[in-house]
Amino acid sequence: MSDLEALKKEIPPFQIFDLLPQYAAQGFVNPDHIDLLKWAGVYPQRPQEDGYLMMRVKVPTAEFSSDTLRVVAGISEDYGRGFLDVTDRQAFQFHWLRIENVPEIFERLEPVGLHTKGACGDTVRAVIASPLAGLDAREVIDVRPIAAAMEGTLSGNPDFQDLPRKFKISLTGTPELEGIHLINDIGFLAHEVDGEVGFDVWVGGGLGALAHLAERLGVFIRPEEVVEVGQAIAAAYRDHGYRVSRKKSRLKFLIKDIGAQKFRELVETQYLGRPLRDGPPAPVARFGGNDVLGVQPQRDGLNYVVIATTVGRIDPYKARRLADLADRYGQGVLRTTAFQNMMIPHVRSEDVAELTAELEAIDLAPRTTLRGTTIACTGTQFCRLALTETKARTANLVEHIEAQFADLDVPFTINLTGCSNACTRYQVADLGFMGALRGGEEEVYQVNLAGSIGQAQRTGTKLKGFVPAVRLNEYTEAVLSDFRAGKLPGESFVEYADRVGHTRFAPDAILAPDREPGLEVVPA
Repeated sequence: MSDLEALKKEIPPFQIFDLLPQYAAQGFVNPDHIDLLKWAGVYPQRPQEDGYLMMRVKVPTAEFSSDTLRVVAGISEDYGRGFLDVTDRQAFQFHWLRIENVPEIFERLEPVGLHTKGACGDTVRAVIASPLAGLDAREVIDVRPIAAAMEGTLSGNPDFQDLPRKFKISLTGTPELEGIHLINDIGFLAHEVDGEVGFDVWVGGGLGALAHLAERLGVFIRPEEVVEVGQAIAAAYRDHGYRVSRKKSRLKFLIKDIGAQKFRELVETQYLGRPLRDGPPAPVARFGGNDVLGVQPQRDGLNYVVIATTVGRIDPYKARRLADLADRYGQGVLRTTAFQNMMIPHVRSEDVAELTAELEAIDLAPRTTLRGTTIACTGTQFCRLALTETKARTANLVEHIEAQFADLDVPFTINLTGCSNACTRYQVADLGFMGALRGGEEEVYQVNLAGSIGQAQRTGTKLKGFVPAVRLNEYTEAVLSDFRAGKLPGESFVEYADRVGHTRFAPDAILAPDREPGLEVVPA
């Protein structure tokens, strides 16, 4: 049993909320209990000995009001040195907090419907809800009520406070547009079968050092069954998941060992007490949601406008301006996406140009370019586990290449993470970069090529060699130049890489001193 497993048995993790006022009053956390802070969405920040904290805040159903965003901006300004991130699980993240500030922050969050309970820790994390819910004409069902019920039932529930590891859930009503289910412990995809709306259920997705994409249970469940089935799967994982080693304790390892069908039988017999109905797979999103950018039409004749944040980082000024713009041009609501972006829905077509100009003035204009499809983790700036810098380096990369490749006719994803934990899912990007140290000091990146949570549904190929951090821009520019020069109209990078061969993009080949630009392209 690990030290954390022993601690969870000694102190039920959600009791941390009862201990926080004491810690805030004394100005420090009992070192033996530091890991329990995760259940309150709080982590020690790098360097840990300085005593600063970072906090993750859940956004239930991914939707919030303009006033809520103003509160978030105020917290960032008053307690977090103006740092505010949008994560790839639709959450907000603060930095530079002190333990004595935490109760005051909770008091500000509660009236606007945000909370941190279970934002981290071995419990049910934020439930990802389709940011397109209730908007897109291609939607099968609005999943927001189900997501709210799921959040209210599983998140913060003492029955699920001691899972073997973290547990992630996603719901989408537009499976043709979103593929986030592939990397979650449970993914619910709405689709219609013989005129009836229901959900295809996938289990066991997770990345980290050993990536595993979710597998289908092979069922078709009614909307009113979703929360019950989610509870049953979480309970089965709680009781049967591995706890000896935290490196092998995610649901994906249990699914890999016993298979999705035996796991289904376990859920049906021991937790539901009935068989689930068989069903066909839901449709597949070609690009996994990375193509839902810019200005998109709503089913009611209005528009939703996706705002590319640049690796998820904004500041209090921009946050308040976004809130004002949502009031002026939308209906005072905003949403977060699973790609570190934000959205203003309910915009009239005649207002799109003016809104775009206002957003451009604060460098948040809607873009269908690389800025909207590139994400990066926290990195060595704040994370104790990271080996390389990420946010600033990736932002610099975007500035370097975005204008050059604005003419690409397909989305191209770049995911960069500072270590093998894959917080920004480098294994399922067109170009996925994982940070490492060579010789103990030099920052380099391993390349995972042509992964996809879209139609290809696969993890990428781990290429031989490394890209030095100082040559990241050069390498990425060369790969994109080769792709643009050789691709067929409408051909994705996954399709192109499969056609020309993955070794073509090995770092040593791309960065060779004598490499001629524009390698010979293999005919289709």
